[in-house]
Amino acid sequence: MSYTIAEKILLAHSSEKSVSPGQFIEVGVDLALGNDITAPLAISEFKKAGFEKVFDRNKVVLVPDHFAPAKDLRSANQCKLLAEFAREQKITNYFEIGCMGIEHVLLPEKGLVGPGDLVIGADSHTCTYGALGCYSTGVGSTDLARAFADGRCWLKVPATVQFLYRGKLQKWVGGKDLILFTIGQIGVDGALYKAMEFGGPVIEKLSMDDRFTMSNMAIEAGGRAGIIVPDQITLEYVRIAQSPKRLTQCLKSKMKDLRSDADARYEKTYEWDVSGLEPQVACPHLPSNIKPVSELRTIKLDQVVIGSCTNGRISDLRVAAKILKGKKVKPGMRLIVIPATQKIYLQAVKEGLAQVFVEAGGVFETPSCGPCLGGHMGILTEGETALATTNRNFIGRMGSPKSFVYLSNPAVAAASAIMGRITHPKEIKEG
Repeated sequence: MSYTIAEKILLAHSSEKSVSPGQFIEVGVDLALGNDITAPLAISEFKKAGFEKVFDRNKVVLVPDHFAPAKDLRSANQCKLLAEFAREQKITNYFEIGCMGIEHVLLPEKGLVGPGDLVIGADSHTCTYGALGCYSTGVGSTDLARAFADGRCWLKVPATVQFLYRGKLQKWVGGKDLILFTIGQIGVDGALYKAMEFGGPVIEKLSMDDRFTMSNMAIEAGGRAGIIVPDQITLEYVRIAQSPKRLTQCLKSKMKDLRSDADARYEKTYEWDVSGLEPQVACPHLPSNIKPVSELRTIKLDQVVIGSCTNGRISDLRVAAKILKGKKVKPGMRLIVIPATQKIYLQAVKEGLAQVFVEAGGVFETPSCGPCLGGHMGILTEGETALATTNRNFIGRMGSPKSFVYLSNPAVAAASAIMGRITHPKEIKEG
């Protein structure tokens, strides 16, 4: 039979002889991930069921990143539960303050996920790792508890929708704009319980950071996974992040099979020429409410946030700093910059990016999800408007249900912080 890359990975991790969309299969997972919001419930269910040991202490990952450093007593207790379970189970991959980061940036950076893997996480943006050519998807905390116990999980095989992008991207347009454009075209339920496979000449030239951004937001279109066929760009990333042994395994046993067959079954194929695409902005209160940045020049802002598992990588900070260098943010504007991991934080300091942000009048925070989910370090009050490089702008997502959140790429965010309104980066003379 012919299969898509998603179907191939699911089949390889099951005992089935064949798979098809809609079929429920039991799979073995390569990694099971939990954070400070979702893992405590999984740990509780794990213990309630009478289990004493996790299936593999090297394949369970715990990352307190949503409300850490703890913002209040409740979040401190959540983090404590993770720490105690990690010590009790001798979990290898537990990342606390000082070595932590936002989970979906940290795991690829640490080389814990790679091509051909099957990864589950009790967080909807676990789909991020599909950029590496693996099948990664979000699950509930009880599913995670079961995986903690025996490394297995029941999944429904999704149909695959193919997205092909052609043309040449304009300056200041990247992965965030491509995925926002895509969601705007198909809607927040346009790929409901589907595997989204991104391809075409534009994707083939896209950097890994931009690919992560696209896969990260597959869930915003309802997708179960956002997959990009691994290529030489993927291999170079894997070579840096992972051990030589792991790279050799990818090259010899996995990479040759990690491509959808020529006659694979796609539920639907979308194809766009994105040569004329300008930076895209998601308007309140849905990621699908998309408009080009040039149509939003009158929208005034109170706050700009650059960070998150969507756009908190070093390339994102470099783009923002390039625009902000030698400039000042608009008086009254709050600019909050949050690098996604400690490694990125240190690199930003080393390159002088942190200094650029602070001298511009912004703040440079410790790695955390922060205000993305209304957690801390930048909550909006009633009537305030923010532009963020995050992934969701639902009502109340960043604080008050009477606040407003727009989503953009880092270049648009930086330019807007300077002008105090939503701004195309071309309006700002680079520093």
